[in-house]
Amino acid sequence: MAWDFSTEPEFEEKLAWMRGFVREEIFPLETLDLTHEQFLKAIAPMQAEVRAQGLWAAHLPPELGGGGFGQVKLGLMHEILGQCSMAPVVFGNNAPDSGNAELLAVGMESSGRHDHREKFLQPLLDGKIRSAFSMTEPGAGADPTLLTTTALRDGDEWVINGHKWFTSNGSVADILLVMAVTNSDVHPYQGSSMIVVPADAPGVNIVRDIPTMEHPTEHFGRIGGHSEVIYTDVRVPYDNLIGLEGEGFVLAQKRLGPGRIHHCMRWLGQSKRAFDMLCERAVSRYTHGSVLAEKQTIQNWVADSMAEMSAARLMTLQAAWKMDQVGAPAARVEIAMIKYYGATVLYNVIDRAIQIHGSLGFSTDLPLEHMYRAARAARIYDGPDEVHKVTVARKTLKDYKPVEVPTEHVPTRREAAKRKFAEILDMTSE
Repeated sequence: MAWDFSTEPEFEEKLAWMRGFVREEIFPLETLDLTHEQFLKAIAPMQAEVRAQGLWAAHLPPELGGGGFGQVKLGLMHEILGQCSMAPVVFGNNAPDSGNAELLAVGMESSGRHDHREKFLQPLLDGKIRSAFSMTEPGAGADPTLLTTTALRDGDEWVINGHKWFTSNGSVADILLVMAVTNSDVHPYQGSSMIVVPADAPGVNIVRDIPTMEHPTEHFGRIGGHSEVIYTDVRVPYDNLIGLEGEGFVLAQKRLGPGRIHHCMRWLGQSKRAFDMLCERAVSRYTHGSVLAEKQTIQNWVADSMAEMSAARLMTLQAAWKMDQVGAPAARVEIAMIKYYGATVLYNVIDRAIQIHGSLGFSTDLPLEHMYRAARAARIYDGPDEVHKVTVARKTLKDYKPVEVPTEHVPTRREAAKRKFAEILDMTSE
């Protein structure tokens, strides 16, 4: 199967512009402790410039207000945006909004509820509202078939009850995309649905933003928070249903597939930033008679990091290319592999960068310590490593059948070879 990652010169120029813009305009924001309102005010002119460049909301097709770039180009963009957690917001391509926009678009196509575009999708694409994906529950993390949140139909309304956990950006969201059980009489794969819930609907209680390893100081109402949410007899119109009843899991996979490509490419951008700090330190720091770059251990770290990042990049772009060619379901194994492999590479490279900087890397005088804490979550969200490894193993092993004698058993193969080449062997022995 031939595949090619080349992009036209015009798009390469856009990528070059993005690299400079992210470093010169967005990186400085990291050093400031801005409130949510101050942050939105600071990035407004940047967002206008992104729109002028034709790079705003590039994840959706043009007919839905996006750029229609495809997963390979999106991946290359996210590799740049991933260097700074604030950059995707500036480009209208941030999680969970980008994934939720795709979810709404797919749901419209499935259900024909095109009023969702004006009510939810377009405001989301325009950056006028924020969204959150409310799926994970305290007792149903890695196994979403254990979800207990229910949405029962009552005439022209849904009545929603449940307890959600780690609803990313829940405290700043205007709408919540809620995964709920709508039919408990069938398997969860057929009985779960997704529904749009306004954050200000009566009965929606955003309890708190959960302090985490990434953000250990308790705060509320900031981008990047992970909210605990309780839904108590929340009533929303029946037509807030995304797609069709029972399509919740199908929609979730369509959302999560592209999202994992974006995650992995953002991790590569973050890895490259940590790698640059590692290499800069290696050629700058003098100790024990030479610069660190001349120490074999450091050379091993540089070489291992380069190999791991290159492998992860090729794996991710190949998965993106396959998605563009044949769709996410056919690329399920490739997507699962990059999720756990990319997360491990991210963690390893940042860890080495911290180690080479010693106490400076451990301090908050460099961004490495925060990058390190954030990287740990990569092995958990969107499915823990172990779940993705099971997916890869199961799908791979389906191509093999049990045998009594190993296929490569040399004595057995030798007998078969003797029969196949009997005439030649007989001539040789004469």
